[in-house]
Amino acid sequence: MVEATVSDRAISGLGSSLRGRIIRPADGDYDEARRVWNGMIDRRPALIVRPAVAADVVAAVNFARDNALIVSVRSGGHNVAGNSVCDGGMAIDFSEMKAISVDPQARTATAEPGVKWGEFDAATQAHGLATTGGTNTDTGIGGLTTGGGIGWLGGKYGLALDNLLSADVVTADGRLIRVSAEENQDLFWAVRGGGGNFGIVTSFTYRLHSVGPLLAGLLAHPAAEAKKVLTFYKEWERGMPDELRCYPALLTNPEAGPVVAVAVCYNGPMEKGEQVLAPLRTFGPPVMDVIGPMPYTAVQAMLDDAFPPGNNYYVRGPMVREISDELIDVLVDQFAQATSPLSALVLQQLGGAMARGETAFPHRAASYNLVIAGGWEPTDDSARHIAWVRGVSDAVAPYTTGASYVNELGQEAEEGADQIKAAYGASYDRLASIKAKYDPQNLFRHNQNIKPAV
Repeated sequence: MVEATVSDRAISGLGSSLRGRIIRPADGDYDEARRVWNGMIDRRPALIVRPAVAADVVAAVNFARDNALIVSVRSGGHNVAGNSVCDGGMAIDFSEMKAISVDPQARTATAEPGVKWGEFDAATQAHGLATTGGTNTDTGIGGLTTGGGIGWLGGKYGLALDNLLSADVVTADGRLIRVSAEENQDLFWAVRGGGGNFGIVTSFTYRLHSVGPLLAGLLAHPAAEAKKVLTFYKEWERGMPDELRCYPALLTNPEAGPVVAVAVCYNGPMEKGEQVLAPLRTFGPPVMDVIGPMPYTAVQAMLDDAFPPGNNYYVRGPMVREISDELIDVLVDQFAQATSPLSALVLQQLGGAMARGETAFPHRAASYNLVIAGGWEPTDDSARHIAWVRGVSDAVAPYTTGASYVNELGQEAEEGADQIKAAYGASYDRLASIKAKYDPQNLFRHNQNIKPAV
């Protein structure tokens, strides 16, 4: 671990200038403050800054730049690579910036970066409104939005970043600027898909949509039927309406054991949804079917229990061109070799409105994001579970686009610069030029890093 060389006096001076606070290794809440969702991550920042207002972020960025400190940024802390916490530098933790303001007439919501999707959804659903979010309530809005934002409403309303109307960003030179379709358009394009490379977002304003109860839930068949079920699904999904998004998965249910499951969400009239889903629900038939009307907040919580905080996680997220017979064979075979009942293979459906949009997100043509999720208890040996994830990733490679979802990449030291560059696809060169304009010294590099163009 590289230790910061900043004096205690300088850090105390920073602390006295903040409305928020600084947490240091000697403080009683330091270990809790540095802990993130993935139990594998064990990093020790020299100082954790918890800003209370945007001016605190400006002060922290100026301090880090002037003292050559590496900077990490934490919104919800759900990022599997653990990029929200660094060793020996400054971690900016937005746990105390959680304001949400909803304008039901304008159908917009403005939220600070410490807000998690469960909190955001509760605030907007109080007005019968919502926007595309993630698929776990404890995911932060910040990292998910700037990297993409695949979610249940995406087929009809696009990615989370497609619904971002404006943002306030602290740049590497300590300016707080507004980005939107009218202001600083180049940076607005870049933060919608380029991650945290260009600055620190202190406020997000989203477009909202009328969202009432949805027809959603999960059905499952025994894993022995996986090939048959996925082959049926492959044919059934053709011509699927934008209102419906599905996540086929191979996982272990605590009661039923290994299963092939399909989680669904229909964002439209219930009667029409029942008609659309009827072939899926009657095929087999399933041994489990818990599909029914539910509020959007419950839909967002459907997968929470599958990925609880504190377990160890190792994840890959390649983009898939299409579900083919060959890919089905590989997935079924690889799941049979899974090393933990907490591991899963999940196909997150894209398409619909997510296939359209003029942002830096480069995967509009992909049909699915394959989440290869290795999960295990912290006391278990990690090596064999990591090896399983890597093995699955290698096996499915011929059926992917060759690129991964940036929100599910690991550290650059492991992934390699080529994999990170591929995750930004055709957007990379333009992103690198914008990076050179706004962060030429690469202050914001504790992420899936885009090097400034030279």
